[in-house]
Amino acid sequence: MKPRSSFGSRFGAIAVVGGSVVGLGNIWRFPYIAGENGGAAFILVYITLSLLICIPIMLTEFSIGRHTRSNALRAFRRLSPRGYWNGAGYLGIATSTIILSFYAVIAGWALHFLKVAITGGFLNQNSEQIRYNFDNYIAQGTGSMFWTFLFIAFIAFIVMRGVEKGIEKFGKVVMPFMILLLIGLVINSMTLDGAKEGISFLLRPDFGKINGHVVLQALGQAFFSLSLGMGTMITYGSYIPKHENMFRMATTIAITDTCVAILAGLAIFPAVFSYGINPTSGPELVFITLPTVFGNMAGGYVLGILFFFLLFTASISSSVSLLEVATLYISEEMHLRRRTATLIAVVVVAALSSLCLWSQLPDSSLRILGMNIFDLFNNLTSLYMLPLGGLLSVLFAGWFMRNKTLQDEVTSRGRYGSSIYPYYRIIVRFVAPVVIVLLFLDQLNVI
Repeated sequence: MKPRSSFGSRFGAIAVVGGSVVGLGNIWRFPYIAGENGGAAFILVYITLSLLICIPIMLTEFSIGRHTRSNALRAFRRLSPRGYWNGAGYLGIATSTIILSFYAVIAGWALHFLKVAITGGFLNQNSEQIRYNFDNYIAQGTGSMFWTFLFIAFIAFIVMRGVEKGIEKFGKVVMPFMILLLIGLVINSMTLDGAKEGISFLLRPDFGKINGHVVLQALGQAFFSLSLGMGTMITYGSYIPKHENMFRMATTIAITDTCVAILAGLAIFPAVFSYGINPTSGPELVFITLPTVFGNMAGGYVLGILFFFLLFTASISSSVSLLEVATLYISEEMHLRRRTATLIAVVVVAALSSLCLWSQLPDSSLRILGMNIFDLFNNLTSLYMLPLGGLLSVLFAGWFMRNKTLQDEVTSRGRYGSSIYPYYRIIVRFVAPVVIVLLFLDQLNVI
């Protein structure tokens, strides 16, 4: 029997898992949400919830994966042989695959814009011109499909090479480079006239904006950003060596995730405010507002290239983890070689991505519940599948998994965090389920 793969070093494990949580959401979603919901006050709430709620959930998913040394489905099957919890495993695999399908579309946009930046396509362009070009690019269809499929092929190549030679090797290089590149962009933004206004937008504390809805919004952002409830942490947990301190690993990853998100805001908003442009959320901030800034500022040609290269690398690190969930499942359950399993997973992702692209065409009638497939997948995963997946994980670990088994994994058989475990146990059994249910109800506009 072939020995199971595992991360070769602590740094490699942190780089890979950290790369999984550092993605597009850190670059554009977190900074804007923070700025609109209390700035530094929101960030404090976000950090508190990450430490108290999200880290325990991450530890739980790590533990399920490390104990079973299996894919997301087999992990639950081994811990619950009667099959009552198989649905939790299937849900994680489905969630990661669906997220990757529309994530790849956005990553394709990033690749296209990197090409445009290199060819000087942003120079002396106003926002309306860039918006027209962006809409025209999506409407063409074939261009979007080319860059999306190119991106999928790139991440497939990394996953095919395996855990140590592919995923870990890539993470060790890209993660430090991505952080250094982001710091460089921050330093440049700090030198711009009017940068103080952008910094104030992000970091000025406004505790008056903090209410129950904002708290739940912060939790939802942390939940999505840390890749919880989608099978990723169970899958990567299966590669973590038994001697590793998972308390330290989870805390390091959560802190890295928050720092990158704040750095992204410090890189983006000083530049935006320096040119008197109102910041907007989502794709418009990244693909319309920022190109306008880069096209009209000194040194914008180089900065535009660097930014979209950063966006591209952030997309890769997150997407590799999502593809690995499905690949490991197919490989272990169908007893296939990694290369074959990756190809099958890629075909499924490419088919779903094609539906996303097709539904965005101006004359497309592909609508479900009044939404195109791209928006449907986005809403379906964020509103329903992610909260449900996280809830099932903590309920299983807190109420159905043997306490001795869970304690041995979380504390690495008593090596680390034994004194913290009782508090962790309370959070997993009582606090986290209640908070996730509240998040779920908030997302459904019930509360």
